[in-house]
Amino acid sequence: MARKGGGGGGGGGGFHDLLPVMAEKLGGEGLINELCNGFQMLMDKEKGVITLESLRRNSSLLGLWDMGEEELVSMMREGDLDGDGALNQMEFCVLMFRLSPELMEESLYWLDDALEKEFKAS
Repeated sequence: MARKGGGGGGGGGGFHDLLPVMAEKLGGEGLINELCNGFQMLMDKEKGVITLESLRRNSSLLGLWDMGEEELVSMMREGDLDGDGALNQMEFCVLMFRLSPELMEESLYWLDDALEKEFKAS
């Protein structure tokens, strides 16, 4: 996903944006599967959503071990589209794309690719 590090990378304050690399290697469907796996790792198993507490507890599993409290809270606020204080799987995937400016630019390519494959299949 995104890994904390020195300046440089794409999505926000000092993150190395790994999503474009993952997208290139895995393709669109593979990337979505990996995002779903990331969601599963971060979510509160009882509630089925990512809460601030589950993000604090599990963020190191995705290489976000040195994110501060303020960054975690900000991430939750930015991703919480419906205002319920938690991230469902769709909100998490949208957030990951939003934190990856390079991937946002490439998303039209992935959409075109998926549509082209769909048309060829029909």
